[in-house]
Amino acid sequence: MFRIANTRAAGVVARQSTIFFRSAQARLLQTQQQHKQNTSASEWCTDAAVAFDIDGVLVRGKRALAEGKRALAMLNGDNPLGKRIPFVLLTNGGGVPEAEKAAAISESLGVEIGANQVVLAHSPMRSLAAKYADKHVLIVGGKGRRCADIARMYGLNNVSTPNDVVAWNPSAWPFMDPPQQADLSADTVRDFSRDRFHAVMVFHDSFDFGRDLQVATDVLRARNATVDGEFSDKQSVPLYMSNSDLVFSNEYPRARYGQGAYHVCLRAMWHALTNGAAPLEYTLFGKPEKVQYDYAERLLDDLVLPADASSGAVSQLRTRRRVYAVGDNPPADIAGANRAGWTSILVRTGVFTGAPGTNDTINPAHKVADHVEAAVEWIIQSERQRAES
Repeated sequence: MFRIANTRAAGVVARQSTIFFRSAQARLLQTQQQHKQNTSASEWCTDAAVAFDIDGVLVRGKRALAEGKRALAMLNGDNPLGKRIPFVLLTNGGGVPEAEKAAAISESLGVEIGANQVVLAHSPMRSLAAKYADKHVLIVGGKGRRCADIARMYGLNNVSTPNDVVAWNPSAWPFMDPPQQADLSADTVRDFSRDRFHAVMVFHDSFDFGRDLQVATDVLRARNATVDGEFSDKQSVPLYMSNSDLVFSNEYPRARYGQGAYHVCLRAMWHALTNGAAPLEYTLFGKPEKVQYDYAERLLDDLVLPADASSGAVSQLRTRRRVYAVGDNPPADIAGANRAGWTSILVRTGVFTGAPGTNDTINPAHKVADHVEAAVEWIIQSERQRAES
C-alpha cells in the first residue's frame, strides 16, 4: 500500500494543484481582457464566422503552417471586407487548460488568440460539474495529474486517476514503475477498495493504454463501483468520453492513433470480459458531437455581442450568420459541421490527402481546398458575393 509519508508532502501536492489552477485562471482572465481591449463589436463582421481545427489545418504537430499564419491575419482584418471575422479553434485535442492552449497557438502562429476562442474536446464536459461536483469521479487520460487538475477547474472537486489507484496498490497494474508523487492528484490518501466511484470520464488520450483500460474496466464492472469490487456483467457507473477521433495528424508522414483508438479498445475489452452480455453505454463529447458545435456557437456569439445581449439579439445574429468550418478529418470535422448546418471546408494538409478535384466520399465537404489559406480566401470571396447579392 502507498501512503503519503507526512502532511508536508500532502501539502506540497495541494499547493502545486492550487498554483496550476491560479496560473491557468490568470491566463484566461488576461487573454479575455486583452481580447476585449483590442476588439469592439463595431469592428466585427457579424454575417460570418469561422471554426478551425488545429492539427493538420493550422499546424502539423509542433510546426506552424505558413498558410495558417496568413489565413488568421486575413480574418483579423487584412481582407477586402475591411472587417475582422470572428473565429474559434475547434479541436479534438486537449489535456491542457483552454488558456494554455490559446497561449501556445498564439505564440506559434504569431496571432493573438484568447482562451474564449478555444474549444477543446473536453471543454463542454465542464457541464458535468452540475451533476458530479462533489461525487468521486475517475479521470482518465493525459500526462500525470493534469486532467485531474483541469477537471477541478471545471468544478469537479472529488477526482482520482489511474495513477492514484496504482500508487495505492501497485499490483493493480504491475507493469509500470510506481508513480511519482508529482503525478498524483491531491486526494491520494483514500482507500480505493471502499471509496466508490460515481462516473468514469475520459478527458484526453491515454498515455498508458494497459493501465487505463484495466482501471476503467475494474470500476465499470464492479458491483459497488470500486476498483476491487466483485465483478458483474452489468455496467456500474456512467461513462463519458471526449474525442472519438481514431487517428490524428502530426509531423509523422502517416496518421497516428487518437483517443478514439482507446475507445475501440475499451469497448472490445468490455465485450470480451462480459461475454457480450450488454454493450458498453457511454456519452460522447468532441467532434462530431452536437454538444461541441453548440458550445462553439455560444463562444462565437460572445465574441460579437455584449454580455447582457438578449435572447432575441442572439437569435437575430444566428439567423443571418453563416459559420464556416475548416478541417482535415472528414469523420470528425466535416461530418460534425454538416450535421450542425455549417459550411464545411476540407483541406489536404492533414488526415485527408485526396488528389486535387476529389472529395471525401462518405462525409463530403461543401468545399475542398489545398490548404487553410485557400479556404479563407474562398470564405471571404463567398461573403463578398453574398453581400452584393
